[in-house]
Amino acid sequence: MTGHIPRPQASTETDSNTPMATSWITRPETAADLAQIREANLAAFPTSHEADLVEALRADRQAWIPSLSWVTEAPDGSIAGFALLTRCHVDGSAALTLGPCAVRPEHQRRGAGSAAIRAALDAAREQGENLVLVLGHADYYPRFGFTPASGHSIRPPFDVEDKYMMALVLDPAVPVPSGTIRYPAAFGV
Repeated sequence: MTGHIPRPQASTETDSNTPMATSWITRPETAADLAQIREANLAAFPTSHEADLVEALRADRQAWIPSLSWVTEAPDGSIAGFALLTRCHVDGSAALTLGPCAVRPEHQRRGAGSAAIRAALDAAREQGENLVLVLGHADYYPRFGFTPASGHSIRPPFDVEDKYMMALVLDPAVPVPSGTIRYPAAFGV
C-alpha cells in the first residue's frame, strides 16, 4: 500500500506483575520525537549501541521505513516506549526485522513496549508486509505470534540457538520465503 499513513492507536497493555492496566497511545514517530527516542534507548540499555543503531538505520534509505517506527506515549506526552521495524531480506525476498525496541525504565513491565510492538506490527500488516523476524527473548516474543524461524527454513547469518531467532507471518495467504536473513548494513552482520 503506497501512501498509507498510520493512525495513532489507543492500546491497553499490562504485565502480569502490574495490578492495573495502563492505557497507552501509540503512533508513528515524528521528527519532534528523535531526541526522546534516543533518550529512551539510552535509558533502557547499558550502552549507546541500540541508540546508535536506531540512528544508523534511520540514515539507511534501503532499510528505513518511516511509517514503521512507532512510539508509546506516557500520560504526560513523553515517549515511554519504542519499536522499530526495518527492511531486511530472506535471500532475495523482502522481509522486516524488529528491533531495537526500548522502554524507559520507569515504564517497564507496564505494557508500553508491547503496545509499541503491536502497533508497529499492525502498521506493517496494513501496509501489505508479510514477514517479520526478531532475534530476542524466547519467552517474550511468542506473545505476539512469533515462532522459531527455522520452522519456515529461515536462518540467521550467524550462530544462535534456534529458539531465539523467530519469525511472524503477517499474511498466511502469502508464501513465506526461506533462506538466510540479510540484515541492513547498520547491524554489522
